[in-house]
Amino acid sequence: MEQFGKFRIARPDPQCIWSRKLSAKEWDLVDAIFERARDGKERWNFKNSVPEKWLMHYKNLTFSARLTPFKHTGVFPEQHLQWDWMKEKIKSANRQLSIMNLFAYTGIATLVAAEAGCKVTHVDASAPSIAWARENQGLSKLTEKPVRWIREDVLKYCQREVRRGNKYDGIIMDPPVYGHGPDGEIWDFNKSFPELLTACKQLLSDTPSFIIINAYAISASALMLQNVLGDYVSGGSIEAGELCLEEKTNKRLLSTGIFARWS
Repeated sequence: MEQFGKFRIARPDPQCIWSRKLSAKEWDLVDAIFERARDGKERWNFKNSVPEKWLMHYKNLTFSARLTPFKHTGVFPEQHLQWDWMKEKIKSANRQLSIMNLFAYTGIATLVAAEAGCKVTHVDASAPSIAWARENQGLSKLTEKPVRWIREDVLKYCQREVRRGNKYDGIIMDPPVYGHGPDGEIWDFNKSFPELLTACKQLLSDTPSFIIINAYAISASALMLQNVLGDYVSGGSIEAGELCLEEKTNKRLLSTGIFARWS
């Protein structure tokens, strides 16, 4: 059970095999439940009226949330830990950084970097996701900030940027396990991820600031991300671990994904 702005939702998570602490009465207060219907398909079951989208805020940013057919809301609250860390790195650089956000989805990390004064290249293969991210840019009143919106296969785009000789001071990425580019390109994490990091290494400027890698639904540990990232960077330091949500009532942690970051 999670609350996004005004609305409380319930979604299944394969790791949640422990006992609930809240009463059945509390669980009955949710506005929508994502569940498997009698026909075997998963969909939202609405107990109260929920708009197609509604506004949420994080510090100076405003963005929209919505209940998508694939269970997501377009907002990953645990990522605020990465956003704050990234802002610290940007501030300490004392110059305008050029940042690339790969598999950038609804673009909240893009907006964090843009608001902090960076030039941002936002890359995603999904036209609807880019449209959502651009809408979030408008909601946050950041339309004058230098953001380039690129609908492209991420690996293809990075390899093309290498050939162009372009450089970036920071790279953010949220690679999926599997995916497809706009022209049917296949993304397979175990095969494609090292290829992507090979390109990203060549795209780093002479004075890079950071790399952030988030991974969801991958059957591997954060140690894997740390070890692979270590193949492509030198100097600095690497941190790796799990991103978690903390239960409000009982303070238990739910792991939502793994990460590795270098600075």
